[in-house]
Formats: sequence, structure tokens, C-alpha cells
Amino acid sequence: MAPRPQRGRSLTALAWRPCRKVGPAAALALLLAGSLSLSACTELIVGAVATTGIAVAEERSVGDAVDDLTIRAELNHLFFQDNFELYRDVSYSVIEGRVLLKGTVTTPDDRVRALRIAWQAAGVREVINEIQVTDDTGILDYARDTWISAQLKGKLLVDGDVLSINYSIETVNGTVYLLGIAQDEAELARVTEHARSIEDVKRVVSHVVLKDDRHRPVTP
Repeated sequence: MAPRPQRGRSLTALAWRPCRKVGPAAALALLLAGSLSLSACTELIVGAVATTGIAVAEERSVGDAVDDLTIRAELNHLFFQDNFELYRDVSYSVIEGRVLLKGTVTTPDDRVRALRIAWQAAGVREVINEIQVTDDTGILDYARDTWISAQLKGKLLVDGDVLSINYSIETVNGTVYLLGIAQDEAELARVTEHARSIEDVKRVVSHVVLKDDRHRPVTP
């Protein structure tokens, strides 16, 4: 299959800017979680390299990507300080300030508490709460969900009609959650169909926005 022409902004069009300053709490969380290595800023510009060796750029600007890393770092700190069990059981994806909460908790109060914690992070524009309330999860469920996510990431990576770098994927109890930026409706349909084709997937929940969505932040 011939490589797909690159869409969106080219890498050469991305001007270098240094990583933005973060507060002490966010900096500590970055160190604890290992979220931002010394080469992280460079990696944000390079993006992903497919098996063909062709680099593709994220739809997010470099500044937005750094902001999202900062938000993740602060979320790590907030959850760790507030409730270690929530820190352990809840995960999150952040794209352009939109936070998708995922995972399983045992009570509805924990679900609400996680939502409250997420809104405390500076720069959060939206919180999507997809945390499930259940006490019926185990090691086998976690292994199955991890395998589902890995299969879907692999399918998107080799699909020449999908820019996989723009998607965040996580599976909880057989439900696949998608967060990201789609080039168009056709690409989003392909991603959704890939997810539905995987064995043991019960449903697919999409919180993906289109590239030209007017609600996306405008970056100079």
C-alpha cells in the first residue's frame, strides 16, 4: 500500500518553542510519574513514525501538547494527594484540555469524587466522566482489556487512512473509549469499525472531535 499523503500542518511549519514553566506541584508529579523526559519536547515535534519511516504531525500544536502533559502531571499529583485508591483505579487521557476519566470504582461517591478532583487541574476545559462503578473486575479482565487496546492501536497504526497519533485509546470491562481528533467523518468511521471488529469488545464510546470542529481551541 502506498503511503498516505500527509495531512494538516507539516513538521517544518512547527516553530520550536521551549517547554512552558510549570508549578512546583506539577513539576513534582512529572518527576514521580515519569511523564516528561528530557527529550519530551523534541518528541512532541517529531510525532509518530510509522513502519514506513514517514513522520506525521499531531493535529495539536506543540504548545497544546505541552499543556496537556502539564495537566496530566497535575492530575497525577491531585489524585495521589487526595486518595491513593482513586489514583490507582482511575486513569485519564488529555487532549487539548479535554480530560477523559476512565477506570472502575466500587461506589458512585468515588466516581463523583474523581470528577471533582479532575476539575481542580489548571487548564482543564472539559471533563468526560466514563468511570464505571463495579466490584466485578479482576486480573483476567484487566489482561483482556489491555489486549483489546493493543490490538486496536496496532490496527490503526497500519491503516493508511488513519492518522493514529491523534487518538487515545483505553478499554475498561470490554468498553473501548476513544478520545482524539479525527481528520473527517470517514476516518472516525474507520477507527470505530476497527474497534468493533475486535473480539470481546462490548461497545465503543467515542469522544473524538473533528479537526475542523469550531469548539477546538484556536492556537496562534
